[in-house]
Parts: sequence; structure tokens; C-alpha cells
Amino acid sequence: MDCAVTSAPASRQSLSAEQWATAALDALATGGLEAVAVEPLARALGVTKGSFYWHFANRDALLEAALLLWEQRESAAVIARAEREATPLERMLALFRELANTDVRTEKLLLALSGSEHPLVRASAQRVSARWRGYVQDCYLALGYTEQEAAHWATFAFCIFMGTVRMRRDDPAALPEGGQFNDYLRFLIRTLLPNSRNPAVVTTADLRLRLAALKPGGS
Repeated sequence: MDCAVTSAPASRQSLSAEQWATAALDALATGGLEAVAVEPLARALGVTKGSFYWHFANRDALLEAALLLWEQRESAAVIARAEREATPLERMLALFRELANTDVRTEKLLLALSGSEHPLVRASAQRVSARWRGYVQDCYLALGYTEQEAAHWATFAFCIFMGTVRMRRDDPAALPEGGQFNDYLRFLIRTLLPNSRNPAVVTTADLRLRLAALKPGGS
């Protein structure tokens, strides 16, 4: 009897809170917010609802954990990778290239979350947008732009990204494919990577980046 009592908590903990949160994100990507439901997720994960209640008080608690995980993956981690670069232009190029190569699952999540009226979801989407735009704005500021100019450019960049994601869903044939899509990306990068207003922050590496973006065969 004692063994039965002590084994129950162990079985409920066999699935981590992060695994539940990841499953919730998968459900969001495929079925929208309505798909984040305890019983269907438990069936998909092959566990009982007891596993869920070991980690979460209710559905909103799971949703909040899933959204925090999404924020970490889609803003904090992406920005951290861009931060490895040495200059503002290199950081922006790294960020824009990564966003341009967003996978289908991430795009579906972005679309599902950006269109939701749920207060937790809206707050999360706004935090991701603010963090992304804030980081890009800081890069423009480092290039010598004013606060207003940097804010405008950062908002413009985010709108282009979200617009491209929506086009891929609503009218994918309107976007070029293959090598032509690479040319399109170079066009976007050429547009979004402005000349520095502060010559002191432009390095030889920055100039090579701009020249590469201008070449049709560049990377």
C-alpha cells in the first residue's frame, strides 16, 4: 500500500511542465487557441489528467506557461543569437536573416496568437512585438538615428516581417520561390539596413555586408 501511495506522484511527474507547454504550443499551431484543452492534450501525450494537475491549476496556467515558453524561443533566444555579432549592422542582418527563415510551425503560431482576443495571448503577443521592435530600435539608435526615426524604422521592419508571414498563408503564390526568394530577401535587407548616420560605428565588416546585400548573387 505504501508503494502505491509513493508511486502516484512519480507517475504524475513523468511528464514535465515544459513538455505540457510544448504540447500546448503544438496544439495552438495546428488548431488555434481552442485546441489547447486538457483532455485532448492528455490523450495525445498518453497520460492522464492527473499529470496535468500535478503541474497546473487550470487551463489558463498551462496557456500562460506555453506563452512564456514561446516568448523565450521567439524573442529572447533569437535576440541572444543576434547579440553574438560585433556591430549593429551585423546584429540586424543576423536577426533579419533568422526571421526570414522562420519555419512553418512558428509562422502558424504567430498568426494564431496575433489574431487572438484572449487577454493572456494578446499580452504575450504585445510583449514579443515590443521586445523585437525595441531591440531593432536600439540597433538603429546605435547607427546614429534619432529616437523617433529609430522607432519608425523598427516598426516598419516588424510590419514587413508580419506582412510576409501573412502573405505566406493568404497568398503564397504572390511571393517568389527558390533563387528569386533569395533576391527578394536581399531587397528587404537592403531596404532595412540603412546607412549609418554615425560614421564612427561603421566598420569594414559593415561595408562588406552592405556590398553583399547589393549584389544579385550575394549571400
